[in-house]
Amino acid sequence: MNFQQLRSIREAARHNYNLTEVAAALFTSQPAISRQIRELEEELGIEIFTRAGKRLTGLTAPGQTLLPIVERLLLEAGNLKSASRDFKEKDSGVFFVAATHSQARYALPAVVRDFRQMYPGVTLHLRQGSPQQIADMLLTGAADIGVATEALADYEQLVTLPGYRWSHSVIVPPGHPLLQQNQPVSLEDLAAHPIITYEHGFTGRAHIDEAFSREGLAPEIVLTAMDADVIKTYVELGMGIGIVASIAFDPERDRLLHAIDARHLFEVNLTRIALRRGIWLRDYAYRFIESFVPTLTPEVVREKLNEGLER
Repeated sequence: MNFQQLRSIREAARHNYNLTEVAAALFTSQPAISRQIRELEEELGIEIFTRAGKRLTGLTAPGQTLLPIVERLLLEAGNLKSASRDFKEKDSGVFFVAATHSQARYALPAVVRDFRQMYPGVTLHLRQGSPQQIADMLLTGAADIGVATEALADYEQLVTLPGYRWSHSVIVPPGHPLLQQNQPVSLEDLAAHPIITYEHGFTGRAHIDEAFSREGLAPEIVLTAMDADVIKTYVELGMGIGIVASIAFDPERDRLLHAIDARHLFEVNLTRIALRRGIWLRDYAYRFIESFVPTLTPEVVREKLNEGLER
């Protein structure tokens, strides 16, 4: 048994049993992948994959049991390398942080700046994606840390830690009727105007939809985007009112717009930090997390990472 065999098993499951894609992912040939899989099956005395001719079609019952073990073995192999680097190359390395656009644009800049000052020898890669893409990056090892508001808590293989709480604001052009009201704006007031806001699955959109649904309202959402800057651009053009994360509005930068506090209309949102359960984090990764959320000390994070693991 060797790690290349284990990687072939894992990647076959990840790439929907397409051996051409598996070979490309592992920088080898398709016959080599087939051979690695067959040799491991012969050594174990079981078939891991179901087949139609030479084509893999799925996992057998034993394969479904073995795949999580394969994943753990490869995770621990990666942990072994990371742990050794902490001793050999304490203040250098490559660090991958995956975040939604809103988090990367508005929440993380100060943390990234401070991190670079603390660890100039660490190359930080900031990858952006949807919450689902961030979860996939964590599960496949393409990211060390994930930061998002939605979806991350839905994955059993991930540990999610509470970050910061935030609310939404309504943004409008100068002179808009909503600015003339003497009483706080209501959901009915908002529903009377075309609305521009986030796409489904981004930046608290679920709480926006839930709030209108509870009141039996069906607002006219004329445009959606992943990016608050895009939303603000179209509000400036007069296409509708915007609903964005409060942190995305800057009075100095957004001088052509006004913000109306909407925390009384929509449920407060929680940004989460996500990690793959059982992963070994480099020391600088713990410092990054603590810089972002001071209550998440290395001790707290380590305890959460190892909860429920069988050693």
